[in-house]
Amino acid sequence: MSLYSPYKGKKGVKRIINAFYYSITGLIIAYQHEAAFRQIILMNLILVPLSFFINVTSIERALMIAVCLLAIVIELFNSALEAVVDRISLERHILSKNAKDMGSAAQLIAIFIILSTWLIILSH
Repeated sequence: MSLYSPYKGKKGVKRIINAFYYSITGLIIAYQHEAAFRQIILMNLILVPLSFFINVTSIERALMIAVCLLAIVIELFNSALEAVVDRISLERHILSKNAKDMGSAAQLIAIFIILSTWLIILSH
């Protein structure tokens, strides 16, 4: 038995197609099963278009959008971490709780980054 995933052997275009499929599947699963992910998506659906109606420089707009997208990335990692912890065991354990709490803390920091970035840019 190999220690590596059988999917890791794919190369070239087939690997790219598989990777794209897995990525889209991950987004769909996150949207269907994670309320926090849907909330972050909703926030992005409001803030990203809004950034185009605010009188800021292109660099400022790019930064405003980038920090919003960062929250999506962090929520995907947080959801993946929670899934792995739950896959290992559903029983309560302090290490499981710590891992989930730290993932949640990462998302909280992402929200603070969005808030502070937007406030700094809009206040000048």
